[in-house]
Amino acid sequence: MATKISVNNVVNAAIYLNGNSFLGRAEEVKLPEITAIMKEHKALGMVGKFELPAGFDKMEGEIKWNSFYEDAMRVQGDIFTYHSIQCRSNVETYSSPGRFRQGPLVTFLTIQFKGSPLGEFKQHEGVGLTAKFSCTYIKQVLAGQEKLELDVLANIYKVDGVDLLADYRANIGS
Repeated sequence: MATKISVNNVVNAAIYLNGNSFLGRAEEVKLPEITAIMKEHKALGMVGKFELPAGFDKMEGEIKWNSFYEDAMRVQGDIFTYHSIQCRSNVETYSSPGRFRQGPLVTFLTIQFKGSPLGEFKQHEGVGLTAKFSCTYIKQVLAGQEKLELDVLANIYKVDGVDLLADYRANIGS
């Protein structure tokens, strides 16, 4: 029996900073990676070692602006304030007859900029301005369904709507 193949395709995105559209201004956005911190476990009587999750590593990302934008630079300059970013894209699904479905992929972030880029200048090329940020909250929603949520300041970690830290919060009394 033949397997029906379907493929997803995402080729573009729009960025919103504090609710304001920056459509056409960002050349590239690198979203944070959620990485578990793993603790090695070894003990007498065991023939090997293995790792156990011990929390999450810091989340970092960056936005590469395609030029100087005063409103973006003003926000980046305030390193003491958290800001909200939305990265919105369109997920197209294809199979043998062609594209048969489209849906929004929205990633919500709470970030803190690490500084203000002043630019990389090269003859006959656009100025490169890459702003680095740290992230304390991320939620990813695909076609209205929450797929992933991590809030390091509230001890929340959800995958497909399942709260994987509910018992942990109860056990530590929070």
